Amino acid sequence: MLWLKAFHIIFVVTWFAGLFICRGSLYTTWPPRTRSASSALCSWNDASSPHEHRALLALAFGIAMIAAAPSIYTRVAAGEAHPGRVLIGYHLWCRRLITALALRRPTHSARWFRWFNEVPSLLLIAIVILAVVKPALR
Repeated sequence: MLWLKAFHIIFVVTWFAGLFICRGSLYTTWPPRTRSASSALCSWNDASSPHEHRALLALAFGIAMIAAAPSIYTRVAAGEAHPGRVLIGYHLWCRRLITALALRRPTHSARWFRWFNEVPSLLLIAIVILAVVKPALR
């Protein structure tokens, strides 16, 4: 069980690294000035990218922990997995934004993107606090 937890944490951390790369892509290449900037955005959105693999491995190890210790499921059902669900949603949202930017169809202003770029940092802080401190949420 500890090995599953260790690998889950490792891949969540590397998943965040991918999100920080996305953040850099959104911030530094918006608006796309060259074809190479647009290509960089497209490469992040590739379904076979390392970012997608890290996310899938984090999810796989999380599911493996639940399968190995079904008692974890009650904690997940009680809300412990909400940060993971939020992270999945953010990841999918980034994919959508990057696709729009790569097609040169921006959905938001540059100022909005600057604020949006702070979301991974806030998610990381919240997830670490929830995982380590386990505050009573009820």
